[in-house]
Amino acid sequence: MQYIELVFMINENTEIISDILASELADIGFESFVNNESDFVAYIPANLYDESLINPIIESVPLKGEIRFEKNSIEEKNWNEEWEKNYFQPIVIGSECVIHSSFHKDIPAAKYDILIDPKMSFGTGHHETTSLVIQEILNMDLTDKSVLDMGCGTCILGILASMRGANPVLGIDIDEWCYENSLENLKLNNISNIEILLGDASLLNDKKFDVVLANINRNILLNDIKTYSQCLLFGGKLYMSGFYEEDIPAIEEECNRNGLKIDYYNSKNNWVVTKFIKE
Repeated sequence: MQYIELVFMINENTEIISDILASELADIGFESFVNNESDFVAYIPANLYDESLINPIIESVPLKGEIRFEKNSIEEKNWNEEWEKNYFQPIVIGSECVIHSSFHKDIPAAKYDILIDPKMSFGTGHHETTSLVIQEILNMDLTDKSVLDMGCGTCILGILASMRGANPVLGIDIDEWCYENSLENLKLNNISNIEILLGDASLLNDKKFDVVLANINRNILLNDIKTYSQCLLFGGKLYMSGFYEEDIPAIEEECNRNGLKIDYYNSKNNWVVTKFIKE
């Protein structure tokens, strides 16, 4: 399969702008991202690429900084090799959880050992949003709780929830790569009580959960909060991430309209995780 590689050169606020670009580009079909010291690289199947959508995304970035990009046509990459070379290294979160891939050696010992081969899927624990939600999971009592991992990506959150005693667990993602990768990662971790579905929030129907985890992006969250509330049991908890501190008022307003009250939020480099309770 042919892929388009976009190499972005950013002269200011590089890390934050890269995060914003990744979120926006994912919404138009980009499947993998690599942060290098000097640039930010994004990949999309050639048949999905529409160059007319790129400049509007760049122009919508609300931060100061010049952004230029170059386009290359490439053959399908060995994505594990790319992650190994460029980005994904074993990490420890909360001194209890280690996340690593099958190509790693000398892995630190931890109570929860999660094996993730990310390929094209988001969710290795490196991004602030993923690590924020992981820390929340480590602080929860999930014994026999039903959990939804919405926008599951690699299913890293669902896998950790299962390891923490959650049962049953459902993971949903709209991206077929994420769906396939989640199934692979369940096998790698010998997890048998997680169901993975391909699709969006419309699949939830009359399902009910004690805990909903949604690490997506601001616009999708705002659109789907009503559905999350409907599928939460009374007293259930909704943890959301994928947005900035300045987005909290809009998120909270929509949650309040749907019977959800904010409990608290935590932040890391302006990214946040929020906890809401269904009243």
